[in-house]
Amino acid sequence: MATPHNNAPEGAFAKTVLMPGDPLRAKLIVDTFLEDVKLVTQVRNVFGYTGTYKGKPVSVMASGMGQPSIGIYAYELFKFYNVDNIIRIGSAGSYCDRLNVQDLVLAESAYSESTFAEAQNGTKDHVLYPSATLNATIERVAEELKIPCIKAKVHSSDVFYTERDFRDIRELTGTECVEMESFALFHVANVLGKNAACLLTISDSFVTGKALSADERQTTFRKMFEVALGAAIAE
Repeated sequence: MATPHNNAPEGAFAKTVLMPGDPLRAKLIVDTFLEDVKLVTQVRNVFGYTGTYKGKPVSVMASGMGQPSIGIYAYELFKFYNVDNIIRIGSAGSYCDRLNVQDLVLAESAYSESTFAEAQNGTKDHVLYPSATLNATIERVAEELKIPCIKAKVHSSDVFYTERDFRDIRELTGTECVEMESFALFHVANVLGKNAACLLTISDSFVTGKALSADERQTTFRKMFEVALGAAIAE
């Protein structure tokens, strides 16, 4: 069943899809962790793959950057490809002392000024929530793997380059870190009765000015990938 943005055949995706923003990061995950991998879609070079992890099916597909982009891909996966769970895996910037570079964060909520939800179905809420069940699974897997995972309130922004001071944003939104996709993902999942979660690695800090190098991202993000993959195959 092809859509305007996905040319995978019906049944090509596993029930759980991991969604990094970057198509090359999606390829890195499948090359590193999955077996029996098939490229199932590549429209606009947004690669989607299905393979097995520890013998169980898992899919990985890029979301692109920003809420409109992940909103398209998540909607089509949930609605037309019968996907049940999407776990976003990405990077975030810290607004606070509590979250440091290299920390793994699980979104407990997403605040956004975005009109995405209102435009999509009239929802005017500015705070949306992930699946409690999927979050609980992720927390359990992280504990089993002995990988610290911090729950935090996330700012899901439409803007990467802003003229506002991060302290003002933190005060206004009550959030502790910033990324650009989780609010739309949570909304689409809620609308369609599906499950979504968001795992983030702190890649830079507005407080300290520290940021991960490209090599450090590769090493640090591995922990996030392992937790997400473990959750994807959890019973």
